[in-house]
Amino acid sequence: MKKNKLKKLFKEGNAAVNGWLEIPSSFSAEAMSHQGYDSLTIDMQHGAINNSNILEMFQAISTTEVVPMARLNWNEPDQIMKVLDFGAYGVICPMVSNKSQAEKFVQACMYPPKGYRSFGPTRASMYGGSDYVDHANDEILKIAMIETKEALQELDKIMSTTGLDGIYIGPADLSLAIGEKPGFDKPEGHPTYEQILNILNHAKKNNLIAGIHNASAEYARKMIDIGFQIVTVGSDKTFMSEGAKSNVSKIKNKL
Repeated sequence: MKKNKLKKLFKEGNAAVNGWLEIPSSFSAEAMSHQGYDSLTIDMQHGAINNSNILEMFQAISTTEVVPMARLNWNEPDQIMKVLDFGAYGVICPMVSNKSQAEKFVQACMYPPKGYRSFGPTRASMYGGSDYVDHANDEILKIAMIETKEALQELDKIMSTTGLDGIYIGPADLSLAIGEKPGFDKPEGHPTYEQILNILNHAKKNNLIAGIHNASAEYARKMIDIGFQIVTVGSDKTFMSEGAKSNVSKIKNKL
């Protein structure tokens, strides 16, 4: 089976720069895959993406060596199995609040006897190789998002889930969970920042990979320096909007 390059990065002590795809376009996904990212995540939760887009976007990403991943819209086995059958090498599950939910997520990603994933790697066996089913349980990254009030009380229980590879922080939802305004790149001393450190420390204690969403490259670099191994900055939609706005503003200001 084709090896998961992110696992090699992590084993060597390096961090992965992850890109985020909100636009339902294989062309956009292909363009993003040529920008030097280690992985690209299709956002099915808040992106304008549905099941009919996923396959083509994974195919576009596969024109490069970038690792294809997906962020689910919910902890639903049918969607988990679909993105895996289409070739996802990493799955990020939102709103995981307790160990039971974590186990449900992980087991849906794994073939028996470790889980209950149904056999039918429609495209995955072409992307991963003819022996995909023999190694998929070990190669696929299974990442739970920690972003609810309940999850903060259940960190060690969630992170002790057998088969879970990592956790991912959505700072906006995490902020809401503790009564703060949603946002990213919270400064040191802010309640959200303190919870980010708390989650990170629990991840380290449980030998899990930790990832986080960021608003700026500078903040992402800071997160790597304190121990995060997956960092994401913005999205394809964000970059398109900000780039266009900047150029239009520069032109109009000269008029």
